[in-house]
Amino acid sequence: MRKIEVVQNILGANDSIAAQNQRLLDEHRIFALNIMSSPGAGKTSLILQTIAKLRSKLSIAVIEGDVASTIDAEKIKGHAAAVVQINTQNMPESCSLIANMIDRALKSLPLEDINLLLIENVGNLICPSEFALGEHKRVVISSLPEGDDKPIKYPMIFADADAVVINKMDFLPYVDFDIAAFRHAVEGLNPKVKFFEVSCKTGIGIEGWCSWLLTETQLNPHK
Repeated sequence: MRKIEVVQNILGANDSIAAQNQRLLDEHRIFALNIMSSPGAGKTSLILQTIAKLRSKLSIAVIEGDVASTIDAEKIKGHAAAVVQINTQNMPESCSLIANMIDRALKSLPLEDINLLLIENVGNLICPSEFALGEHKRVVISSLPEGDDKPIKYPMIFADADAVVINKMDFLPYVDFDIAAFRHAVEGLNPKVKFFEVSCKTGIGIEGWCSWLLTETQLNPHK
């Protein structure tokens, strides 16, 4: 019983800070996306493609979450309006970003000048689904080389997603990935989820993804 109480207290405290984060974002009319996936599925690549397509229309900031290093933040620096790196290596929750990390990162961002905030969570299909950050939408990226069984093995992260991006479509001729079965498994968990089939390498499907994201962002009042 004690363990259950402790877990509930941790999640409750996190949800409280996440709600504060979202209120702050709403005050500045910033739309925030929590981007989650396993390592190597293409979170950073999708962010770079998104910035390239939308930076003439939106001011985009990025929060980069990694266990260690600043490699991804360095890739994005110079493309986004602002970038904040979070390393979780020496923190209790090293496998995921949590709301108080985002709270601190927001203090380092020029909130008055941002329309869209892209949060790249730590590469993991389990922990990130547990913790709200203050985001408005959750996106899960699944890439073809990972296989089509991820919704069956890691159902929670797909059940909570607003959108699922199937990345690396250029691999389709070379890997055994049943797209119809994958989509069916996700829809069984989450009937209202939106799907985007993309290749960050070739640019296939990026236009549709960015069109959806632009529409969602503009549902917030303009600055």
